[in-house]
Amino acid sequence: MVKINKIYTRQGDDGTTGLVGGARVTKDSMRVESYGEVDELNSVLGWARTLSERDKAQTLVEQLTSIQNDLFDIGSELATAPGSEWPGMITIGDRHTAQLEKWIDSLMEGIPELRSFVLPGGTELNAALHVCRTVCRRAERCVLRLSRTEQVSPHVIIYLNRLSDLLFAMARYESHRTGKPEYLWVPGKS
Repeated sequence: MVKINKIYTRQGDDGTTGLVGGARVTKDSMRVESYGEVDELNSVLGWARTLSERDKAQTLVEQLTSIQNDLFDIGSELATAPGSEWPGMITIGDRHTAQLEKWIDSLMEGIPELRSFVLPGGTELNAALHVCRTVCRRAERCVLRLSRTEQVSPHVIIYLNRLSDLLFAMARYESHRTGKPEYLWVPGKS
């Protein structure tokens, strides 16, 4: 279990941080950047979850809560230096991605097919979910870059890819749930 007694340790004052397993790396290393992007994603998901609670979108609250926990597991996995894995380490796998796909299918039931790209907005929660989607895509790109030079589980990359799809589905679900029309892209309108 995690135990945090002190907020500051002064160990990072030299521009380094410790990975799981004890290795020290610079704070601007691609590995740290990757789990930092996932941490930012988790933060904006917390915002979307708070809006979901306010707007009584219980399905989204439950799904976002589960995803936030998954993202902490992913962050831990990314913060573990290759070769420092241990028996019983929590990792993301096929079952996690399958759950995201199940949620996508469920959320999209009864929602009309798109005939254009969607512009974010309509409700505050819809816009927040689109921000989450774009932050997720950035995190995915960062983890993908890391995977070109260091060991990264392919399950993490797949999960982030599917999560961005789910966040798009959630935004569409939110518009449908509230009866707000989706803003559609009209090419050349301006």
